[in-house]
Amino acid sequence: MLVSNSFIFTVFIVNFGLSTHAFDCNVNGCFRGPKDDYLRQRTDLIIEEISMKIGSDLRLSSAEEKINEMLMQYKSNEISSAMTTNLFPPAMHFFHAKGLIENSQVYRMIKSMPKGGALHLHDTSLVDANWLIKNVTYRPHCYVCFNSNSGTQRMKFFKVAPSDPDCPWQLVSNVRASYPTTAAYDEDLYHNMTLVTSNPQQAYPNEATAWKVFDSRFSVITELIMYKDVFQDYFYEALSEFYADAVQFVEVRCLLAPLVYDLDGKLYDEDWMIQAYEDVNRKFVTDHPDFSGSQIIFSAIRSQDKSDIASKVKQAVEFRQKYPDFVAGFDLVAWEQRGKPLIDFLDDLLYPSQLKPPVNLPYFFHAGETDWDGTSVDYNLYDAVLLNCSRIGHGYAVVKHPKILKMLKEKDIPIEVNPISNQVLHLVDDLRNHPAAFLIANNYSIVVSSDDPGIWGSDPLSHDFYEIFMGSAGAKGDLRFLKQLAINSIRYSSMLQEKKVAAYKLWTKKWMQWITATLKQFGTYRYKL
Repeated sequence: MLVSNSFIFTVFIVNFGLSTHAFDCNVNGCFRGPKDDYLRQRTDLIIEEISMKIGSDLRLSSAEEKINEMLMQYKSNEISSAMTTNLFPPAMHFFHAKGLIENSQVYRMIKSMPKGGALHLHDTSLVDANWLIKNVTYRPHCYVCFNSNSGTQRMKFFKVAPSDPDCPWQLVSNVRASYPTTAAYDEDLYHNMTLVTSNPQQAYPNEATAWKVFDSRFSVITELIMYKDVFQDYFYEALSEFYADAVQFVEVRCLLAPLVYDLDGKLYDEDWMIQAYEDVNRKFVTDHPDFSGSQIIFSAIRSQDKSDIASKVKQAVEFRQKYPDFVAGFDLVAWEQRGKPLIDFLDDLLYPSQLKPPVNLPYFFHAGETDWDGTSVDYNLYDAVLLNCSRIGHGYAVVKHPKILKMLKEKDIPIEVNPISNQVLHLVDDLRNHPAAFLIANNYSIVVSSDDPGIWGSDPLSHDFYEIFMGSAGAKGDLRFLKQLAINSIRYSSMLQEKKVAAYKLWTKKWMQWITATLKQFGTYRYKL
């Protein structure tokens, strides 16, 4: 017997208790009414969605509105052009897009804009590799070796280099002299210290390859930085580069390993290193009173043994108690997929809360930096939230977890978004498709950072701000979005409350000065401070 489709549909509706009037559509669609009513509802729907985005509740001054008008005109022009040329930087690999970005008027405005703080950074990838080459590798006693077995290069300072058949040491000055030009050797060094290449898709065809090469870059850089005569210069340079990029505060994940060394072979322990960081921070703030300073997040490699992590957590408790306004907390770093999940270290991570009295050790875990759903890497997000993380590093997979998303809102836990890092390390190709787009559209708390800018060859922060503004915030994301990102970076920083208030006051002054300078540059308006 033949049964009509309408009969089957009616049975389905009745059996499941659904209202038939919701499906009562005429042949021209479900909307019944005048066209003007349709267009009004359409406009209301668009406006309502835009009003849900990050920064939507901020009110702009008349001066800020003028800046916003300029900014959005530039943004609209770039998007319109890209729709014709198919050259849209966020949809391209950063190594190809960088030149286009730096020719952008939007980028130029972002570059000078006070961006607040950068809260997700790693200690040995903070500075431009060119600075390491020109200011470190030209120093006396600098050696290099290449291990043909592992295919890795190392650089280190020695008074007299040790004999090592597997990795024979040579003075860098001698190796440089053997090249046709010093520039040729320095170019080789740059490519050994960064991932920058003209053909990233061929050089790093998948995530595993990208991470393998990424890790190898640290073997070139780390021992250079840990030389006592370089260590503090390096950190001062890092703060200088962020300051020049209109960043006023940084938080850095620091392994405090390997230990700092000198030419006599003496090692300087973690406590010395923290004090050295703090000394540099103090000097930099003295030299630059309009900089709010820095803090470190003591970190451990997540592939280490359980006993090692237990020891690191105890060290973190000690450092936090000894340096409460400088050591912000603890994290486990490196590639999540290769390391152990947080649940493996649960007893150790619960240790501070089970002391008598309990000790508050803030956590800043890398969690969910993965495309794999339902894996141990993905499940790190559950532990990060349940362990009351202060911020979650990357959190790339979070949009696949509705319960976690709900808890982020309830607990007000921000996600540290690092767009260029996620692209270079193969999580996403087109930044319009980055999960941050969902977080932005639904007004989740995020902060934007650069992760390892020295290895990407990117700005300390401006390139990442551009990428998320143009790629993930949508065509309607405007100055309010950028302003909210800067405010978030101070609000969710680890500064003590008194310093946070001072930092916000300083940022507000810088922001108003930027508004004035930008309007003056374009000759349209003078904002009265």
